[in-house]
Amino acid sequence: MMKINNAYYLLSSVKAQDFPDLPHPEFAFLGRSNVGKSSLLNMVTGQKNLCRVGQKPGVTKAINFFIINENLVFADLPGFGYSKLPKDVKGKFLPLINNYIAMRNNLKLVFLLVDIRRVPGEYEREIVIQCTERRVPVAIIATKCDKFSNNQLKNNSRIIASSLEIETDSIFLSSSKSRMGRDDILNLIEDYR
Repeated sequence: MMKINNAYYLLSSVKAQDFPDLPHPEFAFLGRSNVGKSSLLNMVTGQKNLCRVGQKPGVTKAINFFIINENLVFADLPGFGYSKLPKDVKGKFLPLINNYIAMRNNLKLVFLLVDIRRVPGEYEREIVIQCTERRVPVAIIATKCDKFSNNQLKNNSRIIASSLEIETDSIFLSSSKSRMGRDDILNLIEDYR
């Protein structure tokens, strides 16, 4: 299994022309606001404060790039779908995300995070379709799984799989609190790098 020895923030981009030009394999993390992206990234990297975790949804308003082990890039994309964000801010997120997926030649895998308690909607389906069209693999990470029993997790995983028209075994369960799923995520990164 891959080990993360160091991770640090590189830069933030709000426009495609500001994306860094790096030779390293890149892994993107995206999902709705309040899905737990920042907490998951902190858990995966083993650093409590690598990503800022906000008390309110919508903290990530740019694409934040991180260097991992000096030879990988993690990209933390803005959360989409949070209703209380101003329209002009929300209106910039989806084009930024779409441009990111379309333009990153070193993008090896997209981690699409979904809250285990919610049914994915049109945003999530659009991301899966866009990645499929670009031939970028997508791994579905169900977050906040410490809140449910095994039976509930299986049932909710089936609902999520049906909504996204994927197989249930394509969904990886995670919890930032219990560190559930960390090894699976690191193994996926190792497999796709």
